[in-house]
Amino acid sequence: MIIYSVTISLDKDIFQDWKAWMQNHHIPQVLKTGYFSEYKMSQLVEPPPEAGTITLNIQYSCPSLEALRKYQETEAPTLQADHNQRYKDKFVAFRTILELLD
Repeated sequence: MIIYSVTISLDKDIFQDWKAWMQNHHIPQVLKTGYFSEYKMSQLVEPPPEAGTITLNIQYSCPSLEALRKYQETEAPTLQADHNQRYKDKFVAFRTILELLD
C-alpha cells in the first residue's frame, strides 16, 4: 500500500473555507479518480505551526506506486491547478510518498 501524503500550511483566515472546500469538493474529486481507496486528514499539533498559520496533512491510500504515478500524470495537474487558483498566495504545500509496511 502506498500513502500519498500532502502537507499544507495555510493562513488561519482561510482555514474554514479551505476545509469545507476540501471535504466537499477537492477530496471527493481525488477519490472519484479511482486511484485512491480512502483518505485521512490530520492537523499538526507539535511543533507548533508558524504564527497565523495552520498546518494539515492529508494521506491518500493508493494500491501501488504505478497507480500513483498514473494519477500524478493524468489527474493531479488539473486538481492541483484548481486548488492553486482558489487559494493562490495563501498556502505552501509539499508532497511525499510513503510505503506502508506490514
